[in-house]
Amino acid sequence: MAIQPSIITRDIDKIAAQTGNIYESVVVISKRARQISINLKEELNNKLAEFATTVDNLEEVFENREQIEISKFYERLPKPTSTALEEFAEGKVMYRMRSETEVKPEA
Repeated sequence: MAIQPSIITRDIDKIAAQTGNIYESVVVISKRARQISINLKEELNNKLAEFATTVDNLEEVFENREQIEISKFYERLPKPTSTALEEFAEGKVMYRMRSETEVKPEA
């Protein structure tokens, strides 16, 4: 039923190669996945807001076929983590590391 399976064997060495550390790579991928997730949520909410009603009575609320189709479309999209991992593997993610020594202001 899923378009792209969520369980895929990944080569850890390839993931770690870009940053030199698997944990740093996972942090970069997770932050990108969070960005993708937020963008998708905003996009979905904006589309569903068109169908919002001000009626509080449950008897007057009806199913909207277009709203259901939009929701199903977003459910079929690949997960943000999969998308972020693919982008990272292809080198499409820009990132920078903070320096380990922070400059302390002189008092």
